[in-house]
Amino acid sequence: MRASGALVIGLSTALVTAAWLAEQVKVSFAQTRLSASSSESVAESPRKGSAPRKQTGISENRYTVGLVTGALHTTEFDIAQEIANTLASGQETGPHGEVALRLMPMVGNGGARNILDILTLPDADMAITPVIVADRLREARTFGDVQDKLVYIAPLYTEEFHLLARPEIRSLTDLAGKTVNLGERGSDGAVLGHELLESLDVKVSEVNLGLDVALEAMRNGQISATLLLSGKPVNFLARYSKSEDIHFLSIPYSPAMQTGYLLSTIRHEDYPNLIAAGESIHTIAVKSALYAYNWTPRSERFRLLELFVQTFFSRSSEFLDDAHHPKWREVNLGGRLPGWQRFRPAEQWLQRQSLEEAKLRSELKNYLEHHSSNDSDALFQDFLQWRERKQIR
Repeated sequence: MRASGALVIGLSTALVTAAWLAEQVKVSFAQTRLSASSSESVAESPRKGSAPRKQTGISENRYTVGLVTGALHTTEFDIAQEIANTLASGQETGPHGEVALRLMPMVGNGGARNILDILTLPDADMAITPVIVADRLREARTFGDVQDKLVYIAPLYTEEFHLLARPEIRSLTDLAGKTVNLGERGSDGAVLGHELLESLDVKVSEVNLGLDVALEAMRNGQISATLLLSGKPVNFLARYSKSEDIHFLSIPYSPAMQTGYLLSTIRHEDYPNLIAAGESIHTIAVKSALYAYNWTPRSERFRLLELFVQTFFSRSSEFLDDAHHPKWREVNLGGRLPGWQRFRPAEQWLQRQSLEEAKLRSELKNYLEHHSSNDSDALFQDFLQWRERKQIR
């Protein structure tokens, strides 16, 4: 009787789960019929040309900066968590355990919605967003003139399109007329993924599901493929294997693609359980960056964001070890974004670093003119000692 009861409970749970998943797909189909183009995703935001208003009330926690990031299971969310965890360490705490600076990752929908969040929400100071999306919003004046309201802190890394398909789908042409998930409605993957497939002339029936729900729907044969835009490797995908009956499809570059798309490759090293050794998958990528609200100088939020920049930049080398995501090795804090102004404290920090480096190089040149050695390590140590003695004098 106990075994029979357990079986009944198990079957009931399975039926409920299947019914819920079917409902998710059904709802997504309904949403897709309402909005089949990427432009309608942005239409949910304020009317084109109107300037959103930032809520500037004082935050309940004056020591917390908010970072709007991608959805759960994305690399963007993992990166935000790594920044939060790293900056939380090594700080002196106050009498009640408080720290001088705390970063709070805020789960966002991506793209235009992330930009709108930092333009309007009082606790949303920054966002990780594809550069191509921010550029288009600025040029189209979707949220009015954002030149003085939106600045960047630093370029980050590339985000790759991951196209996962069921076993019977062997190429992009096999997807014609099939049901394909492009990610949650209004997300970067949904907006840019639609555009990407259009440029490749691949007509599909779009649905909008979260990654975990989409992968389950693929297993059940309810959808044929799912497209994800996120920096490789996506930790959530890395635990899957070929036994899950999913595999990557290559995405070729098309001359019809608009400016901002890059060639990229997904390799065995990125997903050793899904891609065989020596094999690689060609795909398309976009550049991402860390954007921020341009708070009024000397305001409370400006000073807090300035503290974040100084702390994050000065501790950036801590993100390069194997304990952190490989994407950190692509980050060049000094890189520039044409057409955008950098947050002033970030620009000032980089300028100081540049001057210090130039001074150090000049000192090294001066030292080499008066010393000689065949041992580079010994030479460097001698140089540091010489520089220290010089500073003492």
